[in-house]
Formats: sequence, structure tokens, C-alpha cells
Amino acid sequence: MCRRVILILALAALTGFAPSASAQKAPLRAPDVRYEPSSPEQTKAMLQLAGVTRKDVVYDLGCGDGRLVITAAKDFGARGVGIDIDPERIKESVANAQNEKVTRLVKFRTEDLFEADIREATVVTLYLWPWINLKLRPKLWKDLKPGTRVVSHYHDMGDWPPEKTIEVEGHKIHLWTIPAVPPVR
Repeated sequence: MCRRVILILALAALTGFAPSASAQKAPLRAPDVRYEPSSPEQTKAMLQLAGVTRKDVVYDLGCGDGRLVITAAKDFGARGVGIDIDPERIKESVANAQNEKVTRLVKFRTEDLFEADIREATVVTLYLWPWINLKLRPKLWKDLKPGTRVVSHYHDMGDWPPEKTIEVEGHKIHLWTIPAVPPVR
């Protein structure tokens, strides 16, 4: 019996059907949006619009491959935190940070962006969907300090008008600043 089990497991491993330690972990829950990265030009424009400096802590909610916080660290000297619900995206982000030699400035966390602690952020970047921005808006107002900048690639925040909007490669990028007193909605 043991030989048969060993033979089956060996055959499964050879054919790629055996479970492995490197098997993909499932996300904490289904992601709210599909992975769609910003281009390098859009990424840089988002950080420039927010006025990122080396004094900032940039949080990217739904960080994907980590390119935004990596760029913030590499090109602006800022610290960064990437949050994504998909462990495979976080694994990719960590590898990208290692390749760019910015691991001392960035970290990545597998978390649900609606539950993550983001209070340290001075800049928050988003490339989500309109309904997610709206659902996230109360958390931003509650958790972030007045003066924290929020930048969203493509999607707005409903009836919270942006302070500034630019266009890069046909995509709008919006900027808001967290007010001392959140607007009444």
C-alpha cells in the first residue's frame, strides 16, 4: 500500500499535479478589481501630482506589482507601503523591490485595503474602481491625518471634487487633500 501511494505521488509530481510548497496561496477574499498596472509615466505623474518627497510615506492600496511604492522610493527617496489582498502580487512586489534595491525603504503587506492600518501614510495612491473609491472614502477621512494627499488614477471620489486633475496618456489622475473636517455627506 505504501509503495502504491509513493508511486502515485511521484507520478503526480512528475506530471505537475502534486501539491507543492510553492503552490499559489489564495487571496484573503476575491479581489475587488482585476490587476491593471499604471504605466511608468502614469506612476511618476501620480507621485509628482502628490508632491512626494523623501519625507513622505506613500501607501498604495491595491499595490499590484509594487511599482508605485518602488518608484516613490527609487525616484523620490520616500518610504512606501504596498497593500494587496493577493499574496502572489505581494510576492511579486517583494521581488521587484529586491531587484530595484529599495527594500530598506518599502514593505508590502497581504491585507484587505478596507481593514488595513493606513494611519502612517502622508500620501495614498489608488487605481481602483469608482464604487471602491466611494466605499473607501470614509476610511480615508477617518484614518488619515489632515493634509494627507490622496491620488487616484482614472477614477474620482463621487461628490468629493478633486483639487486638481491632470491627464497622462489619455488617463485622468486626480488629487485630493484630507481636510481637517471631513465634508458632510
